[in-house]
Amino acid sequence: MNETDLLLEPLLAELDLDVSGRRVTAIGGGHGLAVALRGILDYADIITAIVGVSDDGGSSGRLAPALAIPPMGDIRRALLALSPDHSLWRRLMEYRFGDGGADVGGHSLGNLLIAALTEMSGSFEDALNTAGRMLGARGAVVPAAVEPLTLEAEVDGVKVRGQVAIATGRGEITAIRVLPETATAARTALAAIASADEIVLGPGSLFTSVIAGLRVPGIADGVNSAAARLVYVCNLTTQDGETLGMDGTAHVAALTGIGGIRTPDVIVAHTGPLEVPPGLTRVDVPAGEPGTVVVADLADPTAEWPAHDPARLGEVLRRLA
Repeated sequence: MNETDLLLEPLLAELDLDVSGRRVTAIGGGHGLAVALRGILDYADIITAIVGVSDDGGSSGRLAPALAIPPMGDIRRALLALSPDHSLWRRLMEYRFGDGGADVGGHSLGNLLIAALTEMSGSFEDALNTAGRMLGARGAVVPAAVEPLTLEAEVDGVKVRGQVAIATGRGEITAIRVLPETATAARTALAAIASADEIVLGPGSLFTSVIAGLRVPGIADGVNSAAARLVYVCNLTTQDGETLGMDGTAHVAALTGIGGIRTPDVIVAHTGPLEVPPGLTRVDVPAGEPGTVVVADLADPTAEWPAHDPARLGEVLRRLA
């Protein structure tokens, strides 16, 4: 048994997950990662989500610095994406307190539970394992790093610090880094990358979710040295602030250039009808892009805002497998 198996198998066993079969590792954050995970559930045997830890907005942005733990909002979403839809624990994890002026106003109960589990166990990763068992998650969720990180970008030649500031600013992003510079990737994250049969990037915020995870020291190197097929799921539209004016070619160029990874083996892109909000543009990937370009109707027809349909995306990814 190699070091990768020694790291991952106790985690999978603790979650009561089979340790044999097709292994898929997804890297990202936010709603995009959650959608990908729901699709991956349809075909993968062993699923690991590697989630960035630089979120500084909302409930996470208030809790993480106060408790000196990584932000848990994106991690909570990933856990929920891997969990049954109708359990009581899921409903509790999804509950958010109203803004009534109380100290808990606006906080997600799930974030508070993960914070409490971290204090009880003394380990953020152990807390996530416990939360996964409580939810009956069909996969493991691990942080990209075990310490909270700060995201910094070069935007039009100016340093901008903080995920929210980067995501909501406007201008050309030419560099992304994480602070502190001494940060290193979690060993469980590197093990999940090394043992994967397939690594899925996206959909989701290109710079502040996908590339943010890749910029954690060790993650991109792990992706580049892994034998796994690398799949990039391109966004349906540009994102106001981060990717205005960027086409599919520019998205892939940012992944390889700023993200520091090899060219994806497969790029999955949407084709078909799509209602694009004013000010944004559809993201199409030309057939001549390096790697294999797979197009399909991936849009959720019921969504109020352009979003991938988990079942449609899962079917495309299943066929690739």
